[in-house]
Amino acid sequence: MYHEIKTERLLLRPFTPEDLEAVCQYTLDRENTRYTIWLPHRDRAETARYLETAAEDWRRDPPLSYEFAVTLDGTVIGGVSVALTEDRTAAELGWIINRRYWKRGYATEAALAARDFALRELKLRRLFAHCDARNRDSYRLMERLGLKLEDDTGTRTYEDTGETARELTYAMTIEQQENEG
Repeated sequence: MYHEIKTERLLLRPFTPEDLEAVCQYTLDRENTRYTIWLPHRDRAETARYLETAAEDWRRDPPLSYEFAVTLDGTVIGGVSVALTEDRTAAELGWIINRRYWKRGYATEAALAARDFALRELKLRRLFAHCDARNRDSYRLMERLGLKLEDDTGTRTYEDTGETARELTYAMTIEQQENEG
């Protein structure tokens, strides 16, 4: 299965092995990944394994996870994901943008497209996302997506440093969107 999503400025498409250099620019960058639970990657090989896993997920019928490369004029500037729960009724949204492209609305544009894909094409009943409570930009983006704060009592532990932080969970159900839309 192959799927592309076009937005006003971006093209979202499955990652390919050829994206390795561009993806390493943000997955290996500690500042870029400061509040990202599964990053930074330790090395290029870990990023290459991630890209292979993403490609394998796309080959499943149907995929359980949709990892999209976020491209701007043909350049990979980040990624956005829709990771389904085992029962395929809900999914976690995630995103990361190369910091060279921050503060231009690309994360919002990509995440809105992923949200709409999840709700319209995958027919999901619930979407959720998590972030470090210190990551104001991330939880503000969740609010722009229409997600509501569901839990502010969680904690997360960063694998590479062992640091713990308060985690926020935002969510929406299809019923919420219909009632507010």
